[in-house]
Amino acid sequence: MINGVAVKILKFIPDERGRLMEILRSDDEMFTRFGQVYMTTTYPHVVKAWHFHRKQDDLITCVRGMIKLVLYDDRKGSPTKGEVNEFYMGDHQPMLIMVPKMVYHGWKCVSQEEAIIINTVTVPYNHKKPDEFRIDPHVNDIPYKWERKDG
Repeated sequence: MINGVAVKILKFIPDERGRLMEILRSDDEMFTRFGQVYMTTTYPHVVKAWHFHRKQDDLITCVRGMIKLVLYDDRKGSPTKGEVNEFYMGDHQPMLIMVPKMVYHGWKCVSQEEAIIINTVTVPYNHKKPDEFRIDPHVNDIPYKWERKDG
């Protein structure tokens, strides 16, 4: 596991009215501070990658569909520099992943329907000076290919 990454397995609490799932609580070990919460979607087979933040941590969960979330540690001096982590999350595997600042991350929608992702970040988005640094999802030095792995 990449140094600083945290995983929380989520569970549904069903009853005759529907179901509830706690995602993040202020008393969770991975909670540090609140910046904002936003929702984003990804269409089937689309890759949204690669980027990192210098100031914020991301706490990512997929609440509809399935995504393959991939992290890459390129931090100088990190004990896990060069490591890649891959998580399948969503309808069939509810979880919350905390992605520390300076770790590249992105995802691909692997379900047949649009994926809905909720991201809780530790610093509010600055529209004038975004804390977001991007590289091409396919042409880069990250040792990862987004293709499906059949076999």
